[in-house]
Amino acid sequence: MIDIKHLREAPDLYRQASIQKRLAVDIDALLAMDAEHRRLLTDRQNLVAEKNRIGKQIGQLAGRLKKADAETQATLRDDMADLQKRPAEIKKQEQVIELRLAELEPQLEDLLLRVPQPPDEGVPIGKDDEDNVELRTWGTVPSFGFTPLDHVALGAKLGIIDIERGVKLAGTRSYVLRGAGMRLHQAVLQLALDMMVERGFEPMSIPTIVRQEAMQGTGYLPAGRDQCYVLEQEDPTLFLVGTAEVSLTAYHMDEVLEETDLPRRYVAWSSCFRREAGTYGKDTSGLYRIHQFEKVEQVIVCRGDVEESIHWHEQILANAEAVLQALELPYRVVHVCTGDLGMGQAAKFDIETWMPSRKSYGETHSASRFYEFQARRLKLRCRDAEGQLRFCHTLNNTVIASPRILIPLLEINQNEDGSVTVPAALRSYLGGLERIEP
Repeated sequence: MIDIKHLREAPDLYRQASIQKRLAVDIDALLAMDAEHRRLLTDRQNLVAEKNRIGKQIGQLAGRLKKADAETQATLRDDMADLQKRPAEIKKQEQVIELRLAELEPQLEDLLLRVPQPPDEGVPIGKDDEDNVELRTWGTVPSFGFTPLDHVALGAKLGIIDIERGVKLAGTRSYVLRGAGMRLHQAVLQLALDMMVERGFEPMSIPTIVRQEAMQGTGYLPAGRDQCYVLEQEDPTLFLVGTAEVSLTAYHMDEVLEETDLPRRYVAWSSCFRREAGTYGKDTSGLYRIHQFEKVEQVIVCRGDVEESIHWHEQILANAEAVLQALELPYRVVHVCTGDLGMGQAAKFDIETWMPSRKSYGETHSASRFYEFQARRLKLRCRDAEGQLRFCHTLNNTVIASPRILIPLLEINQNEDGSVTVPAALRSYLGGLERIEP
């Protein structure tokens, strides 16, 4: 959530952010609601003050009545009668205000929750991922002396991926990993988790079913509801997470942390669920865009300092690059443009790994910094050395997501005989297995 005070001071910044991020938010309507809300609160406060003032005046009149002569008492009784009518009038006015506040406040909160974080200076201006800017590449894009197979055909030939039966079991965008395919999937995830623990991140086992407050606090509601799986029959306020970011970032919601205990560095391996609404007909074959997958996610909660956020953004990006380099997979890093940023992201870097079957790089990682956007929504604060409470900053990045990463891993390492060479970094997780053979 944005700072409403800052929005009042710089409304054009948020109007521009809405345009750049392609998120329709009526900033003028929000400001009008905010102005009315503040006026109503002031009116209510004034009525309370008037009630207190009348109470004192009635008490003072009662004291004067006891001491006054008959003629003065008559006048004082008239004044008393006028004063005693006013509380009933005030109560009616308060009721009108309360009814309007009850109607207005949910509308105002909903609009505030939809206002995007302005992109950082330096974020490329663009409308979609076609306008993302390549920053660097790593590794060599492979060439083959034979006709390579895509991961679906390769997985079927090796008996390690079964799309057909996955669809039979669970519908479109479903799959089954078998034998060495399942072991490879687990090995990639375990390698990523181990590398993060070595880098000082605390491993966490977290819920994949979370309350609405956690989804809303991390920015996945209300705007992203169409992408979420909701446990409607069980409880319509419970959701399956699309990333461990939700649980890890919301872990400290409604808490005050000590600045001396920051940064908090967490990593979790979890199942993830996404509806992929709005992607009908897009990437329907294979493992690229699926409903259920597993991911190792890194999250940092640090003090509310821009330079520190930028530092940690570079670090979490480097962590993900280290995993891909260990797997010897060629990739590129792109600076995500304004139109491809999420609501709460001030800046984002994507890592795209080379996928031979796509004849291009495909997104496998996203590293995001939010500043205090998520922390405000989560009421996540820290206490500094002077005892002042400030909102924390939050960041997150994929360490690895599987089975999507199996696409480049299998396709790049395939051999002419249909076998796949296992990257050296994974062999110890597979009992020394060097090749997956038909």
